[in-house]
Amino acid sequence: MHLYEVLRRPLVTEKATLLQAANKYSFEVAREASKFQIQEAVEQAFKVRVAKVNVMTIPGKARRMGRREVTSSSWKKAVVTLEAGYKITLFEGV
Repeated sequence: MHLYEVLRRPLVTEKATLLQAANKYSFEVAREASKFQIQEAVEQAFKVRVAKVNVMTIPGKARRMGRREVTSSSWKKAVVTLEAGYKITLFEGV
């Protein structure tokens, strides 16, 4: 897997913005990506040093569409902790 296919999008939620104070950033990542691949992708894309990567799989939600029940697909989320002194400027001012 190419490193630019690993990171799908940054997560900009209320909880994710509160984690930025602790130097932690959240991303939606490819389901096949490992912690080491996520670490390499963040380091190369943003020119920072990663201290730790936590990964979780978010299950899809069941929703009603008329009489049918439809399940959205599950996805993978990564919370990346950066070493002291590094920041990702993409998230500034959000």
